[in-house]
This record gives sequence, structure tokens and C-alpha cells, in this order.
Amino acid sequence: MDIKLQQLRYFSLVAEKGGFRAASDTANRSQAALSTSVKELEKILGQALFDTGHKAQLTPYGEVCLPMVNQFLNLYQSLDSDLRAAAKGEFGRLKIASVPSVAAKLLPKVLAAFCNNHPEVQVSLIDDNAVGIEKRLLAGEVDLALGNCLHASDHRIEFSPLFTDPLGLVCQKDHPLASKHQGVDWTDIIPFPFIKNGTCRLLATTPAAVLAEQANYDVENITSLFSVLELGVGVTTLPKLAFPIENKNLVWIPLKRPFIEREIGIFRSIERHLSPQADAFLQLCQTQFEACNTQL
Repeated sequence: MDIKLQQLRYFSLVAEKGGFRAASDTANRSQAALSTSVKELEKILGQALFDTGHKAQLTPYGEVCLPMVNQFLNLYQSLDSDLRAAAKGEFGRLKIASVPSVAAKLLPKVLAAFCNNHPEVQVSLIDDNAVGIEKRLLAGEVDLALGNCLHASDHRIEFSPLFTDPLGLVCQKDHPLASKHQGVDWTDIIPFPFIKNGTCRLLATTPAAVLAEQANYDVENITSLFSVLELGVGVTTLPKLAFPIENKNLVWIPLKRPFIEREIGIFRSIERHLSPQADAFLQLCQTQFEACNTQL
């Protein structure tokens, strides 16, 4: 016969309260029910837990058992709490990969809200380019990825769009094209040295693809890219979200022809089950990013 959890609880409670009457009041059960439960436990163990002449007095065997039983009950309570918290997404670990522009400008607010609601969840954030975050997701290194999905038709990826981010020209404030505040055509950019960067893949399949194809320079690192731009070496195109609005030396001008925008969203691998905490983060992103289209 197996030991029942309730039997251990009643044994501990009687010992704590110093008798069956006080324990029955706390448990809201009859003394007979508690007594029967403890007797069944003693029968299973083959030893008396309480002195037959003094029902509130532990036997030497009972003295040995009580700390072990209490330790088990505490572990059980912790396990119960942890399992329930995990089911609500309030416990565990969450790994996220994001393109730098989203990680720097938008994710801090979302992460603050998530950590406030799920303080026990350990969160890791990795920033990488669009290609890198997809590779990390498919390799199982992260639970979710945020950015522009390059392979939306990939059957292994489920992409949930959040907002769109327009492409524009980035140049020095005193550049000849800086005065075209309403926007520039790709043909306006042709005469000037062009710096290719990772986001220039957005130009592909458009007439503006020639800008990247005939680029004078190729700079992948975003920090290095801005340093080169500030030196006046050339111009480039970047999504609006990737442009630091606090930069005093450069300007971002909309690319009006062709009009290009990247679709930013959150994507997951459909080959793996989404944990409760990852699902909670996904839902929060969908709520928090609703206003992004009007802000960009």
C-alpha cells in the first residue's frame, strides 16, 4: 500500500498543533478522520508515530520521521508552486534574438513590462542581423526572433507581422540631397558614392538594386557604418528604425521611388513547442507594438 500525501499532511499537522483536536480544527476535518488517516500511515510504516498513552506525544520513531516528512511537504509545495508558475509563463528561461534596431529602440520597454509581470523568468537577448537571427531560431538557440523575416514562405517558420518600417536615404546634413525633405528617387542617389550594408538586400528586385550592385564600399557593422557616413565617404539606405534620431551630423530622407518598407514581426520555429513564457512574451509584443506604425 502506498503512502498518501494527505496522510503525511495530517501526521505533520497533529505534531505541529500538539494534538488531534487542534489539528482537526485547523484542517476542518473531524478528529476521527485525522486519527484514521494517521493510523493507516502507521500501519503502512509498521511503526507507531504517536505514543499510545499520549496521543500528542511523538514516539522515537515519530521524532525521526517528522523532519523528513516536513522536508518532503515543503519540497512538494515548492514543486506545486513552480509547476503552476511555469504553466502561466512566470517561471523558466526565455531566449530572444533581435535585429539591432528593434533591440535598441523598441525591446527595452517590452522587456521591462515582461520582467515586471514575470520576475522569475530569466531572459537572454541576443542582437544579430536578419540572417543571423533566423539561423539562431532554426538552430534552436533562441525561443523567438524579432526582425524582418527573410524567408516568410519557409515551412519551418511561423511569422507574425507587427509593423512596417520604411526605407530611406542616410547622408550628411550638408549633402546635396539633404534638402529633399519630401523624399528622393533612387536615380537621385546614383551620382554619389554608395555604401552597401546588410539592409540593402531590401533593394533587391527593385530598380534601386543597382545602388548596392555598384556600391563603392561594403560595411556590415552598423557602428562602423555610421562612422563612415559621418566622414562623408558616401551615402546609404537604411530603414527608419535603424537611424539614430539623436545623430546631429546625419539625416534620414524617405525613399519615395521605389517605396520600400520592411515588415517587422516576431517569428518562431513551428518544429518546437512554444513554452508558456515565450508565448506570454509573444502576446505582449503584439500588444506593445500596435502603435509602432503611427510612430514611425
